[in-house]
Amino acid sequence: MPDIMEKKYYPTIGLEIHAELKTNTKMFCACKNDPDEEKPNVNICPVCMAHPGALPVPNKKAIENVIKVGLALGGQIADFTEFDRKNYFYPDIPKGYQISQYKYPIVSGGKLLGTDITRVHLEEDTGTNKHIDSPQVGPVGSHRSDLGANGYSLIDFNRAGVPLMELVTEPAIHSAKEASDFARELQLLLCYLDVSEANMEKGEMRVEANISVSPDPKILGTKVEVKNLNSFRSVERAIKYELNRMTKLLEEGLGNEIVQETRGWDESKSETFSQRKKEGSADYRYFPDPDLPKMKLHEAFDLEKIKKELPELPGAKRERYRKDFGIKDEDIEVYINGLELAKWFEDVAKILAQKDSIKILSNYVTSDYLGFKKNNSDIKLPSSKNFVELINLVTENKISSRAAKDILAMIVIKDESPLKIATEKGLLQSSDPEALKKIAQKIIDANPKTVADYKGGKEQALMSLVGVIMKETKGSANPSVAKQLLIDLLK
Repeated sequence: MPDIMEKKYYPTIGLEIHAELKTNTKMFCACKNDPDEEKPNVNICPVCMAHPGALPVPNKKAIENVIKVGLALGGQIADFTEFDRKNYFYPDIPKGYQISQYKYPIVSGGKLLGTDITRVHLEEDTGTNKHIDSPQVGPVGSHRSDLGANGYSLIDFNRAGVPLMELVTEPAIHSAKEASDFARELQLLLCYLDVSEANMEKGEMRVEANISVSPDPKILGTKVEVKNLNSFRSVERAIKYELNRMTKLLEEGLGNEIVQETRGWDESKSETFSQRKKEGSADYRYFPDPDLPKMKLHEAFDLEKIKKELPELPGAKRERYRKDFGIKDEDIEVYINGLELAKWFEDVAKILAQKDSIKILSNYVTSDYLGFKKNNSDIKLPSSKNFVELINLVTENKISSRAAKDILAMIVIKDESPLKIATEKGLLQSSDPEALKKIAQKIIDANPKTVADYKGGKEQALMSLVGVIMKETKGSANPSVAKQLLIDLLK
């Protein structure tokens, strides 16, 4: 019988991702949907505070936003859908239940990064717990009743009732990186569709991971849910930790200690911790909300029109950049993640037209411009005209790559003609063989040891002499011409 330590264990991960939607008002009332509001409990009303007799009215824009997501994912948009009451009791849920969707979600199926989507549905967000620090108070965002004598919680209901999209994947992800890549791609998609800011730092997008490990790839292990992961780094680290924890228990023959539960993630300790037993759907006592109408989405929305009006999505944009521009995948991701930069890049690329020139353009943007930007956030993109002029000076060998970097550093501060700068500062490359020949001979005479090294077979010595010529001419010499002149003179 093989040692248990030799067994292979198979991880399976499914994600539940919540994203607050961009709308003017909340999901079921006219209160402002403002994620940047700093004063507590100002965007509230009898409806979102569940006062007796107050009736909810669905936000049509929020429903349309979820339909856009469903169409972008290639999912099936439900004809019939309805809202349900999900019953559970926490202080940040004023009704004692959450309006959500259970049996009839707006979207079924679809794919993203090759991962199958189970459903996308719409619900309302909860309020926000503000825990006053105490040794006995749990982490911010956790639901704790054992606050102790020195701790207490306050609740801000500004977020209560904000439209919240929930996307659920199939249990078809098998690594922590795959999970974080999926979450990143979904955030991108939401931003491209302009349905959510999906800013994880503000809690506008939250990830929950359902994780299991099994010695049999055909059988799922006991599922553990890790909730409220608020950064991609946390998603990856929490899943890795949990996979290692469960695998270790299985290897030690303690698989019975893996129980179906909800766990939290402690960022400071880099570990998960048990919060509560995981509820099943029966515990929530779902039933259709009697105060909200049933909906026939195919009648209420022109789905074909919405589909035609969808913007170019990240996947399609990647393919177009590979085909049209031929640039590196790493460069493509820079533009995929920076919409303003991508638009500017395409404007310049359209003028340059030639793929070789566009590749040079992309190298200067991703390596040099973004390097300057990292060190000085105030710098701006130069005009398309001036950047085209800079690239043309490089491709026509009128300036060296060193001079191009220096000119770029100037035009991001003051948007001027690169040709004008190169002329004024003597950066235009000289290709005059007679003028360079005199300089090359002077360099040869002044560096007998380097010359001897070159004649002794050290090719690098030649490039050292080219470097001296470039320094002597302040970068204005054409390095190719200088190199050939040296070869001819040293024969």
